[in-house]
Amino acid sequence: MDRPDRTTLDALAGVIESSGLVPPTARVVALVSGGPDSITLLAGLATFLGPTQVHALHLDYRLRPDSAEDRSAATGACDALGVTATVFEPDLDPAGGNTQALAREARYDEAERLRADLGFDLIASGHTRTDLAETMIYRLATSPGSRALLGLSGRRGRVVRPLLSLSRVEVREMVEATGLPFRDDPTNSQPLYARNRIRNEVLPVLDEIGHGSAEQSIAETRAELREQEEALEALALAALEPHLSAAPIGEPLGVAVPADALTSLHPAVRRIALRIAAERVGSGRPVAMSRDRAEEIWRLSQRPEGGTVELGSGLEARLEFGQILFVLGRSGREERLPEPTALSVPGRCRLGEWEVRAEISQRNLQPEGPEVAVCSLDRLGEGELTVRTWNDGDRIAPLGLDGSKSLADLFLDRRVPRSLRHRLPVVSDSEGRVVWVAGVAVSREFAADPGDPAPALITASVASPGAGSGA
Repeated sequence: MDRPDRTTLDALAGVIESSGLVPPTARVVALVSGGPDSITLLAGLATFLGPTQVHALHLDYRLRPDSAEDRSAATGACDALGVTATVFEPDLDPAGGNTQALAREARYDEAERLRADLGFDLIASGHTRTDLAETMIYRLATSPGSRALLGLSGRRGRVVRPLLSLSRVEVREMVEATGLPFRDDPTNSQPLYARNRIRNEVLPVLDEIGHGSAEQSIAETRAELREQEEALEALALAALEPHLSAAPIGEPLGVAVPADALTSLHPAVRRIALRIAAERVGSGRPVAMSRDRAEEIWRLSQRPEGGTVELGSGLEARLEFGQILFVLGRSGREERLPEPTALSVPGRCRLGEWEVRAEISQRNLQPEGPEVAVCSLDRLGEGELTVRTWNDGDRIAPLGLDGSKSLADLFLDRRVPRSLRHRLPVVSDSEGRVVWVAGVAVSREFAADPGDPAPALITASVASPGAGSGA
């Protein structure tokens, strides 16, 4: 074939450069299907970066009998531009789900593998402004919420889309001017998929109504929505960040925020703040935070006993005592409680994630709170103590209060989160009477008297990995 037209190649290089998505020193894996969009992308990248800085990836899914023609167009363009190409044939099972989704997953998975193997910087896709418009229309019909409309961004992770400023018509005109080989997918004109119907039926009508400006109007609207979303995210993050904290003991995968910190926020900003907090747990994994879901979380956060809202994939929001806790890992399964264990005085033992220690003090101590149990050795008796979790019938005579209380009522009075109640260490004597609930209350029946020269001290802390038990 003739050498590609230099003027057009330079114009395409200018498009790549003006996108601001591809640094001039970048090394890029280009997704090349053989269609006009991907050949245009390939030509622009090879001219802007140099052919040795670009590596083409073509996936032959072998789902059509003429797929070899797509391969021929892709490799022919690579040869003309001096770009190295890799052809990959994934094994797709059409019966295993949405074929388009499976193909897309295989495409990006293989591109990332190739990028990593080559030590390259980016993966480039040939999506155009027309693809952006089709995506917005599709998601407007299928995915409620403004966030869904903001898909197909210029950059997502290592994937860049430097042709979003061009329409599909403009791209076709440019690739035709280069003289490079390309091939149209014959299934694009068939109403097999929703996107084909949008392409061939919906967008033409909108263009007719808008006198040819529908696509541009959609792109401008998306850009404005993206700016507004970024502004709201900045406000939400500024309000959230000073109050965000790690989850309580026993929730290694979780974050917490006091509801009071979000009270003054506009509901839209508050919803985004809740979404940001939830996504911190999943390391940035997108979380669908609809208006209804955000309102439910907020409503439950205003109730003393709160509640739980399932967010999918094991993530849930737990609301108690004005605290909003996002946690991952326990949803949808019965939690197995640790077995009771014996505690000698002096000695130590493990209960789940806790290490409980008992020692004999050589000086007179007066208890100041429930974080440490200061007990009389005589009242504890000679037998071993038991460290266990809460039983429904447990009662205690809390130091500083008259009478006794069930632990259920005490937990409510002391605002102990439900998620923690069945994991806190409960120390009981040989007769089963509650001596201490870690961090909650000491029983006055076992508390040391003022002047006791050698009281027993019982403490509990989160155990370090590998910590054992023993005297």
